[in-house]
Amino acid sequence: PLFVGPDRAEDLNPYAQIIVSEALRRGIRVNVEDASAGLFCLEFGGRRIRCRESLSDLTSAVVLSRCDDKRVTHKILGQAGLQVPRQCLAGSDADNDKFLTSCGAVVVKPLRGEQGQGISVDVRSPEELRAAVELAQAHCDTVLLEEYVSGDDLRIVVIDYTVVAAALRKPATVVGDGTHTVSDLIAKQSRRRAAATGGESRIPLDGETRRCVELAGLKLNDIPAAGQQIVVRKAANLHTGGTLHDVTAELHPALAQAAVAAARAIEIPVCGLDLIVQAADRPDYVMIEVNERPGLANHEPQPTAERFVDLLFPESQHQNP
Repeated sequence: PLFVGPDRAEDLNPYAQIIVSEALRRGIRVNVEDASAGLFCLEFGGRRIRCRESLSDLTSAVVLSRCDDKRVTHKILGQAGLQVPRQCLAGSDADNDKFLTSCGAVVVKPLRGEQGQGISVDVRSPEELRAAVELAQAHCDTVLLEEYVSGDDLRIVVIDYTVVAAALRKPATVVGDGTHTVSDLIAKQSRRRAAATGGESRIPLDGETRRCVELAGLKLNDIPAAGQQIVVRKAANLHTGGTLHDVTAELHPALAQAAVAAARAIEIPVCGLDLIVQAADRPDYVMIEVNERPGLANHEPQPTAERFVDLLFPESQHQNP
């Protein structure tokens, strides 16, 4: 700080701030263009790169469009020989019910979207399926139906075609105290998650949360017994109240290889791969999505920001302590 000034910029979210702090620490010039959108520009040694959090000029518009369309992503991953779930576009009620019957349970999600918005997981009945399709259509006119695969939700961060971090993502869960209703417990847990993540993680009190609570045999106004755990969201997404648990050290080599192969197939230099696994230290997986703008701050203490800045400005690496 004595030589390069403070290592923070005002009003940036945690995902942009972690990168900006690392850049400033190295003496890289930072120009924040829009703090609320996480947009900033980095300059060093005559090189200039714009970023939106972990999305940079190094990711082309074509590659971005591949990740934006989940159907295209699924096709590319499958053609690369990676394990992917069955998938189809939502159509008529009869066609949707037929796909549900063939799978037993499905995931319903918008063709385009992020942060877990509009996603319903482990949908089992035609009635739930219709409601889930309507929810997804509120976020995107085109909706995907995907085979539901049970297991743990694993996020692997790949930077410059090297695995940098891995974390199991756990869905939002509340624990009964014998006094408060499920709704009250969700509100309290949501406030805690928001406070711990700078407002990035909250549990929506919506139809999907209500459905998940009912799958646990409860209503929102019920008072669960002390110690009873209730999974209130099936999708293990940080932005809908999920939590992350670092498993980088125990990641099975087969999972790391699959993640790198997926990044190479998409041709994306920085990404977060979402897999369903039986355990982080076992080789079995199904790959469900590729995120072009992974939240690097979610994986501390792994050196995600350091590796990201290494990729953008290789000549600055010698300044690392």
